[in-house]
Amino acid sequence: MSVENKTVIVTGAASGIGRETARILMERGARVIGFDRNRPEDNLDGFIEVDLMDPVSIDKAVDNFSGQADALCNVAGLPPTAPINKVMAVNFVGLRRFTERMLDKLSPGASIVNVASLAGIGWSGAIDGIKRFIAEADFDNVDALSTELGIDQERCYFFSKEVLRVWTMQNWNTWRDRGIRINSISPGPVETPILQDFLDTLGERAEEDMRVMGRAGESSEIAAAVVFLCSSDSSWINGTNIATDGGMEAHVMGQIYGF
Repeated sequence: MSVENKTVIVTGAASGIGRETARILMERGARVIGFDRNRPEDNLDGFIEVDLMDPVSIDKAVDNFSGQADALCNVAGLPPTAPINKVMAVNFVGLRRFTERMLDKLSPGASIVNVASLAGIGWSGAIDGIKRFIAEADFDNVDALSTELGIDQERCYFFSKEVLRVWTMQNWNTWRDRGIRINSISPGPVETPILQDFLDTLGERAEEDMRVMGRAGESSEIAAAVVFLCSSDSSWINGTNIATDGGMEAHVMGQIYGF
């Protein structure tokens, strides 16, 4: 996969999938700038602190990045155990602000990769609320709007990833004049520091997923898909979602449609 000499921004670079994405990118010759609340233990080519719950922090972080990037990997996210407003802010509102503020610093032909989730598979059944959230949500109203849309603690993580998948599809053509493309990937359960948060919150649903698959995915298996979408080898992939779940989405579709 050709990422050699590319400059790639990775949010959430201090742990989990973000850390592994940064490692693989650097191993393959990319220059990696990490963005996170916490400083990565690994020696990246650069690090800028950012809190995706804070618009001021986001704007400052973007201002502190100089030069041009060839890819932006939006990996940072919060699990369903976090408060609703924080899940929605980090998993979508902050991600969107960071991406939009960073656009002027993306090179022509750049790739944007959003880490969504298998949890976003039900987006088509919630499209009216999703479209309204995308159109209206900001840092000032995220809590009130979530309440108005009936997004409770159990639902918030799923909804945040549904929104991210739809927003990705909406923008497949937005920056086409600059050759900038955007895609998402959707992992199932993954062995990361927040896996237990998912198991604790989702309960029987997550346990069933694990029984079907036999194991959780590895961070490296998810990161490999992110790196592929950053590379020139994926140049004709745009506006789509790649399930990186070992077959779990196919299993769910089979249950829904009876095949």
